[in-house]
Amino acid sequence: MTCLCFACVVVLQIHTCLTYNPGPEFLKSSIRVKADLDGLGALGDTGWYCIRAILWAVDYELPKSVLAFPGAILNQEGVIISCGSSMHWEDGRSATFHCSFLSHLTFDVTLLGTKGCLRLHDFPLPFEENLGYATFSEASELDYANIEPGRWCPKPNEHVVETQFSQEVCMVMEFADLVQKVKRCEMKPQKTWPLLSRKTQLVLDAVKDSIHKGYQPVQIVS
Repeated sequence: MTCLCFACVVVLQIHTCLTYNPGPEFLKSSIRVKADLDGLGALGDTGWYCIRAILWAVDYELPKSVLAFPGAILNQEGVIISCGSSMHWEDGRSATFHCSFLSHLTFDVTLLGTKGCLRLHDFPLPFEENLGYATFSEASELDYANIEPGRWCPKPNEHVVETQFSQEVCMVMEFADLVQKVKRCEMKPQKTWPLLSRKTQLVLDAVKDSIHKGYQPVQIVS
């Protein structure tokens, strides 16, 4: 969160997109597209990561309301395979996301702030994490008056974050550490991860409700 606050100062808008096109066999037989199995389709799969990234950017403060975009695509069983939504906070901040099983592979996050912006093009699955690093770009204090054709001043900066382990390894290590501390009576079961998951699910459910209510605003009740 340090680099986020430094670059953007105050986050005003967040835009996320997570899509992939798994092909006709997936759309026909995967549990993701079966109403009596997963049931939440692209919203429950790719949309989950979009929503979590947005909540991370606002320090997990729930939005006041969500409004699904018109034109969500559902399959014959009524399962969402492509949709988008906006989110709105009382202080004027907003966010949008798009998730889909029909579009080319895209893993984008853009954060717009009062003094800068951050962009990440592989947020749920780093392009080259196995090489020991991941990257994001940041632009701050750009002087619009000095932008010339074909030349920004200063140009956006690319930041490299070194990683000792992959995110999957870190996830297992974190889980194992929490379990061991509980078993050794060093701590009670941690409530952080269940709380973050619940907040993500609350927003996800509100987006689904908005779609089924004819794209009407849905208030978030924590």
